Amino acid sequence: MIPADDLVELVRAYNPKTNEQLIREAYDFGLAMHEGQFRHSGEPYFSHPIEVAAILTEQQLDDATIITALLHDTIEDTKASYQLVSDKFGDEVAMLVDGVTKLTNLQLSSTETKQAENFRKLFMAMSKDLRVILVKLADRLHNMRTIRAMKPHKQQQKARETMDIYAPLAGRMGMQWMREELEDLSFKVLNPDGRASIIRRFIMLQKETGDVIQRITGDMIGEFEKAGIDADVFGRAKKPYSIWRKMQEKEQSFSRLSDIYGFRIITRTEEDCYRALGAIHQRWAAVPGRFKDYISQPKSNGYRSIHTTVSGRNARRVEVQIRTKKMHDVAETGVAAHWSYRDGVRGENPFAVDPARWIRSLTEQFNIEEDHDEFMEAVKLEMYSDQVFCFTPKGDVVKLPRGATPIDFAYAIHTRIGNAIVGAKIDHMRVPLWTRVKNGQSIEIITAEGQTPQPTWLEIATTGKAKSAIRRALRDLDQERYIKLGFELARSAFERVGKKATEKVLDMAAKQLFQSSRDVMLAHLGSAQLNASEVVQAVYPELTPNNGEMVPASHAVIGLSDDQRFDRAPCCQPLPGERIVGITYRGKGVVVHAIDCENLVAFEDQAERWLDLHWEVGNHQPIYSATLKMTLSNDAGALGRICTLIGEQGVNISDLEFTDRKPDFFALEVHVELSDAEHLHTLLMTLQAESDIAAIERLRDPTRSAFAAAPKE
Repeated sequence: MIPADDLVELVRAYNPKTNEQLIREAYDFGLAMHEGQFRHSGEPYFSHPIEVAAILTEQQLDDATIITALLHDTIEDTKASYQLVSDKFGDEVAMLVDGVTKLTNLQLSSTETKQAENFRKLFMAMSKDLRVILVKLADRLHNMRTIRAMKPHKQQQKARETMDIYAPLAGRMGMQWMREELEDLSFKVLNPDGRASIIRRFIMLQKETGDVIQRITGDMIGEFEKAGIDADVFGRAKKPYSIWRKMQEKEQSFSRLSDIYGFRIITRTEEDCYRALGAIHQRWAAVPGRFKDYISQPKSNGYRSIHTTVSGRNARRVEVQIRTKKMHDVAETGVAAHWSYRDGVRGENPFAVDPARWIRSLTEQFNIEEDHDEFMEAVKLEMYSDQVFCFTPKGDVVKLPRGATPIDFAYAIHTRIGNAIVGAKIDHMRVPLWTRVKNGQSIEIITAEGQTPQPTWLEIATTGKAKSAIRRALRDLDQERYIKLGFELARSAFERVGKKATEKVLDMAAKQLFQSSRDVMLAHLGSAQLNASEVVQAVYPELTPNNGEMVPASHAVIGLSDDQRFDRAPCCQPLPGERIVGITYRGKGVVVHAIDCENLVAFEDQAERWLDLHWEVGNHQPIYSATLKMTLSNDAGALGRICTLIGEQGVNISDLEFTDRKPDFFALEVHVELSDAEHLHTLLMTLQAESDIAAIERLRDPTRSAFAAAPKE
């Protein structure tokens, strides 16, 4: 256990003006509160808070954060209260300790269903004071370093939680060293055999090639001396988990993996960074597509560095990072650099990011109100992404993840611009919306009034912000469409029982069905989540047919005389439940059309031939034909799956005709037999959800009308 004197010395090394007395008091207070408590390893429990404080001294953090680390478990695990901590160490420390306590009690879980809520909670905690998260990360790091004392199932749980939640968060905050260590410690628990295998291969590689790091370091120093550049060079082999991840991503074996060594060059000035880059590229061949300049375009957490990859000795690739000392300090501590001290004063590092601004920029990218799955997707896209930097026509910089498209760029500027995008120009050249943008490109977005987001954009967009906005807009459009469709279904259902679907009636139905509003009920009706008969029954239970008897086909239409027979018009194929009108033909009876049929225009000046008809109320037999126009992916078994799905809805396929064939899809017309309009609607909703179907709609063809061109009587 680190003695109080040693801990104070760690703080004094970077902050000679530290409140030494207060740190000693916090040390003694924590020691007294945790007396008699022990860790799973058998060590005194207070050894843990001391180690957490020591980790934070490596970040050169302020006294309040160090004291919080010493006391972070006192309110939760001892008799100490918030008020007692506040009285002894001040409100600032008490609030930080309370924040860490609440975060610990959130019971974060790494299961997929709860990860979105985990990140929500973390963002809320960060928004109050980022130091709460810094203490929590240090707490988790020490727990992972000593995890072997825990039971195996607990080790697995904590390691998975660390890999999924805390490690990417540390990386996003700019503390890359902590992310790498957390990942590797978790990897050691989750896949010990894989990690051991990589370490063994490293040892064999060193035996075969010798100390590659020392040789390349010497080569680089020699190049810098020749160029008159004052720089320090540090080389290292990458962590086992980093190598394992590259092997999985690239689907390569260890022997084929090249960039397993990394070198960091620390220069005195920014100018020397670019001179060092020139010296490196003159000596070794640069690998195309592996250069990033985060000095001229820094990351949102303040990170600045030049990244390049070159072919070193024996054609083995090595990654090189070039930065100044001040850039390095921020690279090591990330957003935490805002609180770091040097020589007794708060660091004046020009590259340190204001935490409040950083949190604001982070939370702006995520819609906290999104449902769990969409929020989680947005968080993962942003947490694990690298960045490219593009320019607006005015020269403003827009940061995007690698692989982003003009759609992402448009939404990054403003949701309104994203929703209205119809095209884009990159460096003054018109490009498709699926084009991947690159560093340094100038992008101009072309918008149009009346444009709305398209479902295909979800496949093109890569940022969480863009995907969330597109889904939101599509939901709103679908909502309007479903409300209109729901109203038509409700109107038809009420007319069948001789009633009108007034606003008052629909409000009553919504209340009876426990719907929050009339529009919500209609949207549920339009999307087949509610049945039209349920809506009618909610208001007029006595009028709703429920005896299950079928309406005979000969008596399906009301409004005909006893000697009149009817045929359904093949152009519009009206179904029970739809508004209809009859057109009389001498010697041929009556042809029933849907009220919106295009062919009715031909009879506008023949009012005497029109009959006001409507369908009989009740359950109709599934004998009424309708035609579906469908575009289907050309995959093995796709057509069979669709036919099975149609049959499961109680629908018979009477005919099937292919109209177009392509290598990747085919178009066809499917003739089905249905009982009513609601039956059709349910079938369409079911098929629209099927991934094999690219497009589907009801086909109404005016040219198929048998009597469209019939002469006047």
